[in-house]
Order: sequence, then C-alpha cells, then structure tokens
Amino acid sequence: MAREVIAPNGSHQHIQFVARRVLSLVPLWIGISFLAFSLSALAPGDPAQVILQRRTGEVPSEESVSQLREELGLNRPFPVRYALWLVNAARGDFGTSYRTGEPVLQTLMARFPATLELAITALFIGLAIALPLGVISAIKRDTGLDHVTRLGALLGASIPSFWLGYMLILLFAVSLRLLPVAGRGDWRHLALPALTLALGSAASIMRLARASMLEVLDEDYVRTARAKGLARSGVVGHALRNALNPIVTLTGLRFGRLLGGAVIVETVFAWPGIGTIIVDSIYDRDYPMIQGFVLFIGTVMVVVNLLVDLSYVWLDPRVRISGERS
Repeated sequence: MAREVIAPNGSHQHIQFVARRVLSLVPLWIGISFLAFSLSALAPGDPAQVILQRRTGEVPSEESVSQLREELGLNRPFPVRYALWLVNAARGDFGTSYRTGEPVLQTLMARFPATLELAITALFIGLAIALPLGVISAIKRDTGLDHVTRLGALLGASIPSFWLGYMLILLFAVSLRLLPVAGRGDWRHLALPALTLALGSAASIMRLARASMLEVLDEDYVRTARAKGLARSGVVGHALRNALNPIVTLTGLRFGRLLGGAVIVETVFAWPGIGTIIVDSIYDRDYPMIQGFVLFIGTVMVVVNLLVDLSYVWLDPRVRISGERS
C-alpha cells in the first residue's frame, strides 16, 4: 500500500499532514474498542455469578446474581452498554475491575512501566541481533553463512515463546545458575524474559532486513557507486539507510506485538507487568479489565504506527508533504 507523500516547505503543511494521519486513525481506534467490548460481552460465562461464587465459595442464588447484574449494568442492552463504555473510555475511564474494585486504567498504568521496560529491552536486543545478521546475510548472499543465518531465523520465528522461556530457565538459571528465574529487580532479572521476547522479533526483522538489503543492493545507484570505487563500508551504509523504511515499519508492528505477547512471557517469569493481571482477569471473567487491556494495547499500537508513518519524513529525503499519492 502506497504511503502518503509529503511537500518540503511550510510548517502548515506538516501540521495538516499530521492532522490527517491522526484523524484517519480515529475509525481504527473505534473499531478496536468495538472488538474489545464485543469479545468480552460475547464470551461464555456470567461475570456476576463468578464474582459471587468467588466471594462466598458457594453457588449463588438466582436472586443475588440478578441483583449484582443490575448493579454492574449487565442487564442493559449491548448497544447502550457499548456506547456508555466508549464515551467513558474516550475520557480515560475504562471502568472498574470486577475482581479488585479498582479503576482499570489506574491498574494498567501502574503495571505498564514494567511491561514497557521488558518490551523496549527486547526490541533493542532484537534489533542488535537482527540488523547486523540481516546485512551480513545480504552481503554474503548464497554462502554458507547466509544459509546458516536464514535457518536460524526460521527456527527463531517458529519456536513458541513459552517453550523458549522454559529452555532458557533450564540453561541459565537451573544448570549454570547465572541468572534468577523470576521477579523484577536489576538487569539479571530482565535478561531472560527480554531475551525470550527478543529472539522471535529478531528472526522476522532479520529476514526482512536481508530481503530489503538485497533489493537495494541491486539498484543502479549502488552498482554505480561500486564502479566509482566507493569503499564497501560506504556502499553498505548508504544502502542500509535506503533499506530502512520497511524495517522501521516492521519494528513498529513488532513493538506492539511485544507488548501484547509479553503476557505469556511475564507469566512464565513472574514479571510484574500487565500480563499477570490479564491472566487472572481472564480466569475471573473480569470483563472491564480485559476490555481495558485490549483497548489500551490497541491504542499504544495505533500511536506507534502513527510515529512510524511520521518517521519516514526523517528517514527518506524523497518523502515530501503534498496532497498526492505516490
């Protein structure tokens, strides 16, 4: 899909471009909110019954269930409940947790720094692994090193994160006793969960970096630069800058997936982020917390994709602000 092209002059045009991009994401955000609310509303099980049963340890009566459903607003029609929830969510009120009685957004924001720390660390580790290997694999095309690198990327993309996490625990925590198994503290506590998340991202980014570099290295201007005697490092650096656009796009998407995928890894390593809360909320049918999580992560991904779009202006000097499509 073609990206919007941008004209070089005038801050007013830049503001218009940013405003158009922001407005174009509003329908997407509404769609995410509808999906989050619908999935929770259509899920099997009655949250009122689950809440009462966990409070008392006994099967609740129909009268008590009906009374709690009335208090929680679950008896209202679906469109009414969704409209009220959407209006409140737009104002930053994601509702109140059925399980803890605390505001959903407050709970998510309290745990989000730990998840963000894990995702950012994993992203940097993944980039540190993927970009050099992708560039080297493209330069050494069809050599033994290229084949080994591609096989490693395929394995990294295929291994489930929970299985990889347990293998890293057995190796570094149980056998070698170098790193702690669980909890949040210094860099040693962060190493294993971040590495578990990073390897899957590194695999996909490396494969795209290789393909993008191969495409750029076959361009006429690269061959011309080589023919004029430009140093190999200069050619590679120039080609890498022109190959960054698809890599940046995938990196933004992978960052959103790291935030969402951290749920499993946080559970494996007992990392005190959003993931542990969501697992408990799913078990307890805490619909407001589940809805808030999906909308919160969806909003973060929307913002990340907006930043990725805006980064093209800086990465590629050929991109300019205009009302045309290219």
